[in-house]
Amino acid sequence: MTTDIEALITALYVKIDDELTGPRWTGRPPVLTDSELVCVAVAQSLLGFTSETHWLRYARKHLKGLFPYLPQQSGYNKRLRAALGLVKRIIRMLAKSSDFWLDDCWIVDSTPIPCGMSRPTVQRSDLAGWAGYGYCASHSRFFWGLRLYLVCTPAGMPILWALADPKLGEREVLAAMLEVEAGVVAEHHGILLISDKGFSGNDFEEMLADYGITLLRPSRKREKARHGEPLLKQIRQLIESVNDTLKGQLDLEDHGGRSFDGVSIRIAQRILAMAAAIWHNNLIGAPVTRSLIAYDH
Repeated sequence: MTTDIEALITALYVKIDDELTGPRWTGRPPVLTDSELVCVAVAQSLLGFTSETHWLRYARKHLKGLFPYLPQQSGYNKRLRAALGLVKRIIRMLAKSSDFWLDDCWIVDSTPIPCGMSRPTVQRSDLAGWAGYGYCASHSRFFWGLRLYLVCTPAGMPILWALADPKLGEREVLAAMLEVEAGVVAEHHGILLISDKGFSGNDFEEMLADYGITLLRPSRKREKARHGEPLLKQIRQLIESVNDTLKGQLDLEDHGGRSFDGVSIRIAQRILAMAAAIWHNNLIGAPVTRSLIAYDH
C-alpha cells in the first residue's frame, strides 16, 4: 500500500462503510453518505484547510475523483455538526482496529483551546457558560476558551478525550472521563497512566487504583522522589509531540468554532484526522505511525 492522501481516504472509506450497519436515514438517502462525509472532514484537516468555503472550492477542483459530489458550505456545515456522535464512534473504531488498543501504557494531558481573543467576543459568545478563562503554564499565558483533555497511547492514538471549562480541576475532569468510559478501562488490565504534576493527590490515586490504574508522575516540591521518575523526562516529550501534531499540523487552535456544536465537531474532526493517519500508518507498516507528511499535500 502507498502512503498518500488518496490511499488513506480510500482505506478509511472502506473501513467506515464496512463497519456502519443498520438503517442510517429515514426517507430519501443523502447524495453524500455518512462514510463520504467523514472522509471529506478528515481530508480537510489533513490538508490544512480551516475555512470550509476554501476547502470545498479546492476539493471540487482537485479531488473530484475522490468526492464526485460535495454540498454547498451551509449544507456541509449542517451535516458535519450533526455527525459529532458518528465522528466519536469512528475515532473509537479506528483505535480498536489498531495494534495500539492493546497498549496498557496511557498518557494524559490537557491543552488550551482558545475560543475568543477580545472582551466583546467573550461577552456575546454563544460559548458563555461553557468556556471560561484559564491559564496555560507551559506558555505563560491566559486564554478564554476550553481545555482539551486527551488520554492516548505513547504512539498518539486517542483513547479518551473531552472538552471542559479551564476552571475545572484536572483531576476532577479525568475522574469524570474514567467514570463515563468505565467499560473502556475495564477492557485493559494493569494500566500505567503517565501524567504531569497537575494530577497529583492521594485521594485521586486511590480512585485510580480502584480502576486498576497505576499513576506515574513527577514528584512535587518537598515530596519524596517517586518510583520511576527518572524515566519521565523522555516520556513527557511524547505527549508534547502529540499536542504539537494537533496544533502545529492540524490547526487545533485555529478551529473557528463559535458555538457548542461548532467547537465540538471541529475539535473531534482534528482528533479523527490524527487517529486516521495513525491507523493507516499502522495498517501499512509505516516506520513512524504519527507522521502526517505523506497526507498534508
